[in-house]
Amino acid sequence: MDMGRESRWEKDAMTVEIMFALVTAAVLAALVFGLLLVPALIVGVSGPAGRALLVVGAVLASLAAVWRVVRVLVRFDARRRQGR
Repeated sequence: MDMGRESRWEKDAMTVEIMFALVTAAVLAALVFGLLLVPALIVGVSGPAGRALLVVGAVLASLAAVWRVVRVLVRFDARRRQGR
């Protein structure tokens, strides 16, 4: 293997890991958003409180998604550097 260049296998593994990170981040974001929105829909929150809950849910879902992507890719890089 040429030093400084990634093999095809390494590129494919990185692509799979990125897709895994993105898909699991989307699922996690949907779950977080749903956990906040479903109780509000059941209770019937509307008006400013409903909009505030929607914004809070969107922000928390976004943060959870970013956290998941970063966590998966950092763990992948650590494993790759160890040679696993």
